Amino acid sequence: MHKCFTNITLLLIFMFSFLSAYSQQDAQFSQYMFNGLYINPAYAGYREQWNINMFYRTQWAGLPGAPKTFSVAADGAVNDNRVGLGLQVVSDQLGAEKNTAMYGSYAYRIHMDDDGNRTLAIGIGAGFIQQKLNTEALSPASQSDALLMNAKKTAFMPDARVGIFYNSERIYTGLSADNLITRAFQKSDKLRTYLPLKPHLYFTVGGLIPLSNEVLLKPSLLVKEDFAGPTSVDLNAFFLFSKVIWLGGSYRTAVLNKNDISNSVPKAGALVAMMEVFVNSKLRIGYAYDKTVNGTGATSYATHEISLNYFFENRKARMLSPRYF
Repeated sequence: MHKCFTNITLLLIFMFSFLSAYSQQDAQFSQYMFNGLYINPAYAGYREQWNINMFYRTQWAGLPGAPKTFSVAADGAVNDNRVGLGLQVVSDQLGAEKNTAMYGSYAYRIHMDDDGNRTLAIGIGAGFIQQKLNTEALSPASQSDALLMNAKKTAFMPDARVGIFYNSERIYTGLSADNLITRAFQKSDKLRTYLPLKPHLYFTVGGLIPLSNEVLLKPSLLVKEDFAGPTSVDLNAFFLFSKVIWLGGSYRTAVLNKNDISNSVPKAGALVAMMEVFVNSKLRIGYAYDKTVNGTGATSYATHEISLNYFFENRKARMLSPRYF
């Protein structure tokens, strides 16, 4: 059994290595580390307890046409915690474009020790993306573009995602990709020109370092690759006080600029301050404040992000502290 899934893991990594072409970055959340299902289907069931997670993000608040994103997800484990199941809905609006996506996720979880504290999960996800283009919201100059104005205004496309995720009580790492098949079903040449959908690749790694009986440090890293713009990197660090309050932040930057992008183009850059409060064992409330620092006009606008988690009690959960990751 383990040999079979080792071969599947190698196949997934092989697939990831051949993802290419141009694309736009997926909607992003600064508090992604509290909703791993958003970027990796193999995360489903990790907490070994059913939970519901919600995000709302308004980026560059006050800037006309700025991104607004809402997500709600639920996941949990079944079959003696060997199978993770998840469901997620995301609505992302940017200017005249609005994308709505729904995914169901399945993760097979292989326990690497007798206690089940070290797990390798292999996940797949399937769903659809609905694209909408509101031409009335475009500038007058854009509305004189006959190709754009005659473009199909709404389109449905199936999508697939894959991922692997390893965790113990102290570390985790994952590799995932989405938008794997949407390009093949994006039939409208006009939508493919103006609203392209291409693969995205995500790599995550993080850990938990005890500093004292009451303070834990959680550093983590997220690498996002869209094969068009510069590779995006999030460097994160949190302090957990008395298992109740998380305080931390992130620095988001861009590396590995593509050859066809001028070095004079400002790269992504942001500082993020975050606070997460566990009201009790079942409820977590989080807030993130982003500030763009790349010298563009966006530096004048702040980004706000709110998140909620509700956990359903599971007395059979084997993880010592499943809420940490």
